[in-house]
Parts: sequence; C-alpha cells; structure tokens
Amino acid sequence: MTIVRVGTEATRLVVLRGNSAAGKSSVASGLRTRFGRGLALVGQDNLRRIVLRERDRPGAANIGLIDLTARYALDTGYHVVVEGILYADHYGGMLAQLRADHRGQTHGYYLDVPFDETLARHATKPIADDVNEAQLRDWYRPRDLLPDGIETVIGADSHLHETIDRIMRETGLAHLPAVDR
Repeated sequence: MTIVRVGTEATRLVVLRGNSAAGKSSVASGLRTRFGRGLALVGQDNLRRIVLRERDRPGAANIGLIDLTARYALDTGYHVVVEGILYADHYGGMLAQLRADHRGQTHGYYLDVPFDETLARHATKPIADDVNEAQLRDWYRPRDLLPDGIETVIGADSHLHETIDRIMRETGLAHLPAVDR
C-alpha cells in the first residue's frame, strides 16, 4: 500500500465525534470563530445529507468525500476540523488512514453525552420536529470510541466555551496565527 502524505508539519487535524446533539457542530463553529481564517470545517452532515443526500451506511460515498475534502484542505495549508457522528465501524478505517497520512499533529475528541441529555439538547435543534425519540435512540451508540485510545473523551459537564478553550489549547491552535485568505 502506498502512503500518501497530506498537509504539512504545521497543519492541525482535529476530529470531533459523538452522538447526535452532543455539541460537535457548535464546538467546530466555535473553533473557527476563535481561530479565524485558515481553519476548514468538514462536516459529515453537510457532505452526507446536503451534498450527497445519502443514508449513513458502511461504504457510503460520503466517507470518501469527507476524506478527500479533509486531504485537499490540509494540502492547501488549512487546519481542518472533521466533525460528525462518524460511527467507528463506518468511518474508523478512513479516519485511521487520514491520521496516519497527515504530516502534522492530529487530535481526536469524543463528546460523550448521555442519552437523556441528548434528548434535551435535541429538543432545541431546528430538526427537532423531523427526528423523533425513537430515531435518536436508534442512532445513539454509547461511547462509540475509536480503537487504541486515540480520542480524548469530553463529558457533558464541559461547557461549550470550556470545550473550545481546551481544544484550542491542546491542539496548539490557540498559539497559531490565522491565515489571511
């Protein structure tokens, strides 16, 4: 197998995973706001549901599109945040290869929110009327962690600003300049 190195030693790859309504999109958006230009958001929901309009299943086209989008952004000098539910059994292989190929630092975070809290948070989302409790329960996978302990687990007790601060600090993004693009 040929290794295709991506990004540079300076680029950061951050993978944010967790169940629906765990706060992944809010954290990703907060990271971009704090960092500024030069940080690309690669959202599973956008690529899977909006761009491709496909169901989440093993081997689906969005897995490759997420990979290609992240690689392209890294290769053009962007720091990248890949965020989504990203089930370990569907996306784990792609994420492992992306991590192995990335020249810079890669950081993984799993937002661990109990199901009752997921329900409460989901009720505040725009899609709350379109997705019911039975669907949420079907999607929910407790602690669906990637193997080898490569993710930092952040619990529901971490407030949004605390989670953003922590990731900015631990990834080094807090100390890097935004890029004028």
